[in-house]
Amino acid sequence: MRGESGTVGGGIGRSRARRPSTCLWCGRPVIEGAAGRRRRYCRQSCRQRAYEQRTSLKDTVVADDAVVLTEAEAGAAADRAFGVRCAAEDVATAVAEGADAAELAELCDRLVTLAKDAERLR
Repeated sequence: MRGESGTVGGGIGRSRARRPSTCLWCGRPVIEGAAGRRRRYCRQSCRQRAYEQRTSLKDTVVADDAVVLTEAEAGAAADRAFGVRCAAEDVATAVAEGADAAELAELCDRLVTLAKDAERLR
């Protein structure tokens, strides 16, 4: 099946249409190279930590694709998600109250910053 761009599969050519990705270990942005396979980790140390975790889980009942977080990490992730929700509610309230564009822009910038921070798991 051909998509709008004329390529098979309906998408834009795979080599240049990559969206920015984040490190599977730490959540930082991953800088993509010009060619080759998509990078999964931002640096060698993250790749090594992920390998160590995978090998430590061999022969256990924990799934290979499971994400193991400490209680503190899980709590921090929940706190970041709560911050995003509160910021989104602030934006909604400001819109309902007819806030000016400058105030809305400031609230949206804060929301985007919190959402980017919430994306990382560790």
